[in-house]
Amino acid sequence: MRQTERLAADTAGLARAAAILRRGGLVAFPTETVYGLGADATDAEAVARIYAAKDRPSFNPLIAHVDSFRTAQNQGIFDETAARLAEAFWPGPLTLVVPVASTCTISDLARAGLDSIGLRVPAHPLAHALLEQTGRPVAAPSANRSGRVSPTDADHVLGDLEGRIDAVLDGGVSQVGLESTIVSCLGGVPRLLRPGGVPREAIEALLGRKLEAGPEAGSNPLAPGMLASHYAPRARVRLNATSVQPGEAALLFGAETPLGIETAQATLNLSQSGDLVEAAAHLFSYLRQLDASGAATIAVSPVPENGLGEAINDRLRRAAAER
Repeated sequence: MRQTERLAADTAGLARAAAILRRGGLVAFPTETVYGLGADATDAEAVARIYAAKDRPSFNPLIAHVDSFRTAQNQGIFDETAARLAEAFWPGPLTLVVPVASTCTISDLARAGLDSIGLRVPAHPLAHALLEQTGRPVAAPSANRSGRVSPTDADHVLGDLEGRIDAVLDGGVSQVGLESTIVSCLGGVPRLLRPGGVPREAIEALLGRKLEAGPEAGSNPLAPGMLASHYAPRARVRLNATSVQPGEAALLFGAETPLGIETAQATLNLSQSGDLVEAAAHLFSYLRQLDASGAATIAVSPVPENGLGEAINDRLRRAAAER
């Protein structure tokens, strides 16, 4: 097994990470959402290494990260709606799915054979510097084994991918802790494909209209995070739990204490004060910690659906899906 380099967030570390990407290697790096597993999106062999490292289904397309809206316009076709969203929320935790431009250099494999592409300009300064130094789009799904909990620090990455990737650029803990919101801008109808770091309400306020929900009927997955069972810990996940059974782990939200909490094998609270931003930042890390407790089931307290709660509940429902 090869050893995965742990690179410091300095000039030398950035240069090393960019060199690895340019030669077709895999580098995990921080974004403001979660850590991404990066490869040169224009190099199909490099992209294939992402799928191999993650054990990822090849029909689930990858998001391509670029350093600016201008660069994104070389890869995808932005209509008026997509351009407004890009100008308002980039750099930031929003991915836009748009038609492929004739000048697109992103490989078919990264797009899973689709005539559309998911693009994002991340806000994290280290991610932005890495993209600039690499000089090409970087495909970067979350840096974890496929279907497992997404990583919010370098230790999480190494826990899943040590020996499977070339390096991890250690930029500390991710700020948002949830993946990007994904909006499809295909066919003139903006659709929310995945809730995430930009709340639905902020997007709808900008556009002055409601987002359609989900992909069109019968369509293939247009973006990551659209498989039913995803973000799954080893333990079974029991949602909307108002009580805890003996030996279960408990993932709480807010000040209310569920019945039987004293019998829990392990307990963590996403946010004692009921702050959804704090809860989002803790979600994946706390799922990992509770999963490591050895409990067969994680009982999850109800989380409200408003704001970032929609994205949190989306992740939790996927974690709880049959698999």
